[in-house]
This record gives sequence, structure tokens and C-alpha cells, in this order.
Amino acid sequence: MTSGIRTIIFPVKDLAAAKSFYGTLLGTEPYADQPYYVGFRPAGAPEVGLDPNGHAQGMTGPVTFWHVPDIAAALAEMLAAGAEEQQPVRDVGGGTLTATIRDADGNVTGLFQAP
Repeated sequence: MTSGIRTIIFPVKDLAAAKSFYGTLLGTEPYADQPYYVGFRPAGAPEVGLDPNGHAQGMTGPVTFWHVPDIAAALAEMLAAGAEEQQPVRDVGGGTLTATIRDADGNVTGLFQAP
């Protein structure tokens, strides 16, 4: 169903401070640097994203995003398996679709479909 965890997004309150911290930690400059998202692609690791709107959207910590070929089908499967929808499928820009779900223990997992 998935091609693995390929993105981890952190909600941040101070985007400039977070960009400096994660740039130093990951040893790389961001490939995407926008007011709404900063993304890093460290060698050999999943993409690390910084979302300054994450807290306002209910993120309480980092969310791992599993990449799927068909987000609607994956979401339906997860809901049938007992997950609860936290955030419905939405276009976050350029045709990239995301959704978040909670498992029975309240753990948040993301689904990600590339354009």
C-alpha cells in the first residue's frame, strides 16, 4: 500500500529559528524555503519539513507521512481498519495531497500522494 515513510513534518512556531536549527542538524540547506513550508532533503533520510501553520491545524508534534499512490483509497482502507480521520485529504500545493489519521491509541499518521 505504501512506498514507505518519506516525509516527516514538524510544526514550528518560529520558522526562522527552526530553519537554522534543522539546517545545522541536517547539515544541508533547504530545497524549499517559503513562508508556509521549509523542506530539507538530507542524504539517506526522509524529507524533513517545517510547517509554521502546523500547530494551528492541530499538530502537537512531528508527523510521519507514508507515501501512497492513491490517497483516497489508502484513507478508506485505514478508516475501515479502525483509524479515525484527523484531517481530510487536502491539496497542500502543486497537486500534492495529504491527510492525517489517528490510530486507536491516538497516534497521528500522515498519508501523502505526490502529484
